[in-house]
Amino acid sequence: MDIILLENMEKVGLKHEVVKVKDGFGRNFLIPQGKAIVANRVNMAKLDGLKKVGAKKEAAQIKIYQGFAAKISETPIVLAAKAGQSGRLFGSVTSQHLANALAKLGIDVDKRIIEMPEEVKELGTYKAIVKFHREVEAAIKFEVVAENAPEETGD
Repeated sequence: MDIILLENMEKVGLKHEVVKVKDGFGRNFLIPQGKAIVANRVNMAKLDGLKKVGAKKEAAQIKIYQGFAAKISETPIVLAAKAGQSGRLFGSVTSQHLANALAKLGIDVDKRIIEMPEEVKELGTYKAIVKFHREVEAAIKFEVVAENAPEETGD
């Protein structure tokens, strides 16, 4: 069955691409979910219009993402985490922690588009990549510091 994809789908194809899929997958999943339409003569004629509208929306979205990328690259992020005396963290810093820190800056991102360097299990400075779009990526420098432990008073 030939279909026109209405959104990017991993291992299937890109938005507005005409792809061949198994009949059951197209009829029972893609079309009812609104992820694709049948690639018949009428829909193929509509495809050019869909591409033009999609290109305009995508261009506007890319501008927004570029603004986010500029803001991220110039703003240092400090994450506080519980750590032992040796600087080793109790747990680890994840992409969710970075997404929460970015949300405080007014940039809502999904944790799945943040690519962490490796497991962050020690205090220090790290670099992660935020993949907003296939054309727009931003590098985030973030520092992991120890949470302020309650200071003991010697009264």
